[in-house]
Parts: sequence; C-alpha cells; structure tokens
Amino acid sequence: MCCSGLLKMMMFIFNGGIFLAGAAILGVGVWVKVDSSSLLGLLGNVENSPSGLSQLVNVSYLLIAVGAVLLIIGFLGCCGAMRESRCMLLTFFTIVLIIFLVEVAGAIVLLVFQGLADELLQSLQKEVKESIKKDYGESESLTSLWNATMEEFKCCGYMNYTDFDDSPFYNNHGRDVYPLPCCFSNITMGACNTSKAQFSSIGGCFNKLLQLIEENAMIIAAVALGIAALEIAAMVVSMVLYCQIGHKG
Repeated sequence: MCCSGLLKMMMFIFNGGIFLAGAAILGVGVWVKVDSSSLLGLLGNVENSPSGLSQLVNVSYLLIAVGAVLLIIGFLGCCGAMRESRCMLLTFFTIVLIIFLVEVAGAIVLLVFQGLADELLQSLQKEVKESIKKDYGESESLTSLWNATMEEFKCCGYMNYTDFDDSPFYNNHGRDVYPLPCCFSNITMGACNTSKAQFSSIGGCFNKLLQLIEENAMIIAAVALGIAALEIAAMVVSMVLYCQIGHKG
C-alpha cells in the first residue's frame, strides 16, 4: 500500500512536470503565431522559397501541437494513476514511448543532415534579399514586418543596409535613402543615407537571430533533456504501477 502510494505520488510529480512543460510550449507557440514582428513572419512573405525553408513559418503550429500533446499526456498519466486504470496507464505509456522515439529519430536526423545547414542558409539569403528588392517600400505588409523587426532587434536588412539597394523604397527616395533603423538615432538628422549607414555599421537581422539562438541554446538543450528525462521516468513508473494494479486484480 505504501509502495503504491509512492508510485502514484511519483506519477503526479512526473506528469505535473510534463503538463507544465506542455503549457509552456503551447504558450510559446501561441506567442510566435500572434507576434506580428517575428522574423518568421518575414519568411512567410518570401515567394518560391525552398520547401525546407517554407516550413519554418509553420513552427508555431508545431509548438502548439507538441504543447497540446504534452498536456494530454500529463492529464492521462495523472488520471490513470489516481483511478488505477490500466487502460489509461497503458495508453499513457504508448503515447510517451512513441513521442520519445520520434524525438530520438529527430535528433539523429538533425545530426546526420547538419551539413545541409549552409546550403539552406544560402538559399534563404538569396530568397529574402530578392523579396526585399522586389517588395520593400511597395508591399505594405512586408514593409511593416521589416520595419517592426529592425526596430525590435536593432538590426538592418538581412545582412546589412545594402540589401535595400534597388528596392522600391530606395528607388523612390532618390537612390540614396535607407530605412531609419539602418542608422544610429543620434546621427539620423533627416534621411538615413549611404554615408550615415556606413558609419553606423548596424548588423543584419539574420546575425541577430543567430545570436539570439546561440544565447538561448543551453536553455533549449536543458529543457529538451529535462523533458526526455521526465518521459523516461514517467514510462518506468507507469509500467511498474500498471503491473502492480494487475497483480491486485
């Protein structure tokens, strides 16, 4: 009886962690979806992008789906332990096992195809630059997204201010005017021209995005490992509890 109570308590703890992780991931997914200034919004406006890159704009749906599944798993585990339902415990174990195997397979795929990263980044650079030259200053939605992104991340263009050369904005302003975020605010008296943009040397938004990912890489890795550990522990405890309930019957 004491052992059974301990197992139930462990199931509540593990699944509580899974439930909270699911809620956090779901929240991040919703935030990315509604954040109009997200860099992912810019990718959604890039036409004819490679299939692999075009899927990046769907990351919010992936996060929402993963978060929702984790919420369901946490609920199943807690209810199965509380009601001592072998069916719910078995369902819980099966779902967690499938997710764990998918996570392992995904990690292996990322490691194996890591060499494709440079090719994807080069394709992305070409497509985004073409999008800027074609639509910045003409397409209101893309122009607003770029302006909001540059102001939020304190960056200029994809790589630098020259990305705006020959864009509708550039051509319509005398061919020597760049968006204001491409110049330091303390020197931007009037238009942001070539000399001011060169002096400011404000980095591109792509480098800012990479920096943001690198700064949070350890946190992301720690969260991923923590979720994996919770999944393994929860599977072990659920099977022990499942077998114990079976012996009672």
